Amino acid sequence: MGALTGIRVLDLSRVLAGPWCGQILADLGAEVIKVERPKVGDDTRMWGPPWMLDDAGNATRESGYYQCANRNKYSVAIDIAQAQGQALIHELVKSADVLIENYKAGSLQKYGLDYERLRQINPRLVYCSITGFGQTGPRAAEPGYDFVIQGLSGLMSITGEPDDVVGGGPQKVGVAVTDIQTGLYATVAIQAALISRQHTQTGQYIDMSLFDVQVAALANQSMNYLTSGVAPKRMGNRHPNIVPYQTFTAKDKAFILACGNDSQFKDLCVAIGLAELATHPDYVRNQDRVKHREALIALLSAHFSSQNAQIWIDLIHAAKVPVGMINSIEEALAEEQILERQMLVNVPHPLKQDFKMIASPIKMSDTPIEYRNAPPQLGQHTAQILAGICSADELVMLQQQGIIGLKVGC
Repeated sequence: MGALTGIRVLDLSRVLAGPWCGQILADLGAEVIKVERPKVGDDTRMWGPPWMLDDAGNATRESGYYQCANRNKYSVAIDIAQAQGQALIHELVKSADVLIENYKAGSLQKYGLDYERLRQINPRLVYCSITGFGQTGPRAAEPGYDFVIQGLSGLMSITGEPDDVVGGGPQKVGVAVTDIQTGLYATVAIQAALISRQHTQTGQYIDMSLFDVQVAALANQSMNYLTSGVAPKRMGNRHPNIVPYQTFTAKDKAFILACGNDSQFKDLCVAIGLAELATHPDYVRNQDRVKHREALIALLSAHFSSQNAQIWIDLIHAAKVPVGMINSIEEALAEEQILERQMLVNVPHPLKQDFKMIASPIKMSDTPIEYRNAPPQLGQHTAQILAGICSADELVMLQQQGIIGLKVGC
């Protein structure tokens, strides 16, 4: 039994932010019903290659992108643009605790699937809308894409090398970090609303904005601006407030050094054979090292270029100063720590028994995460979920009319 066993979620969202939230809830034990368009499904079903290989080694039409965010869900194919499809959603809402959607602001109202309409059917419903810019404000009607939000929020202004460096200029993060963070914030908000419902006996509306989330997640960088009045700039892999805290290039490859305090800096200097730097008046305190950043980094860079990265990592690690190699994803997933923490799991798929996924990072002692089902094929559970609403003959008729999909490829 999971922590959220007994909670039913209707996931009408697509792509990443909403599905990421839905997957977390599903991992925690909630029954998450993913509502998709017949024949087409979630946009990310088409975002391949890469495609999952089946047991015979043949490429399927199951994309890796779709599979990253839809584990443990049930797929129900319903056309919500048709009145009969909307009626089916209304029936499902009667027994739902949560609804997640990420349509443009106000667009579900024309289908009778907005919060005001659905709360009349189920006053206990927690309804979470995820949009690019929220339900209010001058940009509310604009579509929201992670890449665009990374630019507008200021994140790309502090990501990448400075303009005067070769290869400099704004960079997006290598994963859709705004979508992921929004999914996480939405998960927190939904669970908070469910706890509140225990006291009020009513649900509520949650308005999540990618733009809001990414601005909030600028954390120390935005507070540095509010404190100083000076907007932070791109510094590559350097830290704006701590030195040395960046990548260094050794004789063979680059590595990361994250020296977090004055004591660690002293230990670092001794470990790498530069003990004299630890007592140099320009470098004793972090505030001094920040002021004299360029000179110190030049000294360390020249020193580190004399040996291979692993030699330095071993010396620094022995001194208990944070240090690490820059892994590829392949190397990261092969790390002994990842294997020991069981961060790779096998979740058998109808088309591939040996189907591996990245595990949930949530470790709970009494209600552990369960990997019940692989990401579903389109319409895999339509008949199962709608069986309590429609007869077998009605399901066939609805399928013939294109209102639902009853099987994969429908």
